[in-house]
Amino acid sequence: MQDKLTTWLWFETEAEEAARFYASVFRNTQIGDVLKAPGGGEPHTTEGQVLTAEFRIEGHGFVCLNGGPHPGAARSDSVSFQILCKDQAEVDEYWNKLSADGGQEVQCGWVKDRYGFSWQIVPEILPRLMADPDRAKAARVTAAMMKMIKLDVAALEAAARG
Repeated sequence: MQDKLTTWLWFETEAEEAARFYASVFRNTQIGDVLKAPGGGEPHTTEGQVLTAEFRIEGHGFVCLNGGPHPGAARSDSVSFQILCKDQAEVDEYWNKLSADGGQEVQCGWVKDRYGFSWQIVPEILPRLMADPDRAKAARVTAAMMKMIKLDVAALEAAARG
């Protein structure tokens, strides 16, 4: 799976486990190649240990890398993944899956998964409401969103109506 642009995610030892987790979260996902160390000097690996595990979400390529401990591999909210959801049911589905088993709910529709990566779970209606030419409506929607943890479509629509 060679894409022009691929997202790489750094793990100490959980690359294959993480790829399988993400494949279980999203509907249109495929697991790709799992590359194992041949032995002979790779850092932080032994012969047969997983080096990388590839997967695709909605056609976008990801590679999980077992890079071992590295101070530069710390997770940061400065990089996140957005999931644009058609309705509240889809928001709830992704929210529940990504926040489970050690995930962490954050404010404004953000959730950290069990590996510490940040996801923005956004209903499709939110960007439209925030870009509304009626700036008072957009401001009400934004103010409502800022008070939420998981985004609530009905509450956003109510804020838009005033």
